[in-house]
Amino acid sequence: MVNGEPPPRLQGKFTAIVVCWLLGNGVLFCWNSMLTIQDYYVSLFPNYHPARVLSLVYQPFAFGTLAILAYNEAKINTRQRNLFGFALFFFGVLAVLILDLATSGKGGIGTYIGICIVSGVFGIADANAQGGMIGDLSYMHPELLQSFLAGEAASGALTSALRLITKAAFDNSQDGLRKGAILFFSISTFFVLLCLVLYGFVFPKLPIVKYYRSKAASEGSKTVSSDLAAAGIHSETGESRQFERKENKELLMENIDYALNLFMIYLLTLSIFPGFLTEDTGKHSLGTWYALVLITMYNVWDLIGRYIPLIKILDLESRKLITTACISRFLLIPAFYFTAKYGTQGWMILLTSFLGLSNGYLTVCVLTAAPKGYKGPEQNALGNLLVLFLLGGIFAGVTLDWLWLIGKGW
Repeated sequence: MVNGEPPPRLQGKFTAIVVCWLLGNGVLFCWNSMLTIQDYYVSLFPNYHPARVLSLVYQPFAFGTLAILAYNEAKINTRQRNLFGFALFFFGVLAVLILDLATSGKGGIGTYIGICIVSGVFGIADANAQGGMIGDLSYMHPELLQSFLAGEAASGALTSALRLITKAAFDNSQDGLRKGAILFFSISTFFVLLCLVLYGFVFPKLPIVKYYRSKAASEGSKTVSSDLAAAGIHSETGESRQFERKENKELLMENIDYALNLFMIYLLTLSIFPGFLTEDTGKHSLGTWYALVLITMYNVWDLIGRYIPLIKILDLESRKLITTACISRFLLIPAFYFTAKYGTQGWMILLTSFLGLSNGYLTVCVLTAAPKGYKGPEQNALGNLLVLFLLGGIFAGVTLDWLWLIGKGW
């Protein structure tokens, strides 16, 4: 610290943490809106399994797009990629709102196909924004990445809270479910627009962000030139210092355990959430509130889990222990099966809370541990590869989620 001022790598750190948290919210806010609104969609499309189908439509677009982006990561303009992602989120959620207003909430196969198309658009936006942001933050201060990941979980908690409020506000009015949904999507549209503005005009000008991007440029990164230009810095990227960057294949082989751990985390989680929790947990005293309460508890504990690694003694850094924890989570599959069949709603809420807690905790442990020991361009590439495996796990999970319907005559 010089003259009471923090070093450049720490200047504006608190503001950056807040902005990263908000951007993390924005990356998953639209998709979590889709998941949280399932009580409305189930009533609108009772025969089409929206909780499962929308996830199944979303994931191939997310995974396929990110596979292409990760392969070409070193040549892609990160700023344009992230701005494109946030813009797609904004226009997608606006389209859902317009579609509902235009059809007066009458449902039908045409409306359902329109919502499925928007779900695919959200997948493309996710691959651009989430992969781009995690890759970008992987070479910055670890607390920025942790805050972004916590923001992703917070989007689930916030959307659940908003849905509870909007559902309660119109619960006793005529067509109350739809009115609550419209208000819900209106709030979502405004929030995603806010994130688009934050990333475009605030984030690149933060001192800590400029420091790490300049450092990455000096290490040969070609993806940050537009970000630096937006901050008023003109850099001859990669020409002042050259070094031989590891290929993606080599980076992946060195971190294959981390990649497979992320795959396993989300394979397990998405094979249960949200489809099983929405459609296969039976009828209980909470009635139409039951699925919403389960989704809310998952999201709240997912958020709590992402803050636990900030307590140094609880930050799991051992690669063997992380792998053991990820494999052990598969015991939750029989636990959910027998709880749904024989348990009360209290046990199901407890189990769902643990699912969220372990998901959030292990996600942060893996993504903050993996990029250590590499140069900026390599950390960016590794961040993209890890998110690719994360999305691959989600894709496999939402596919396997259909197995819960075997024998139920769907």
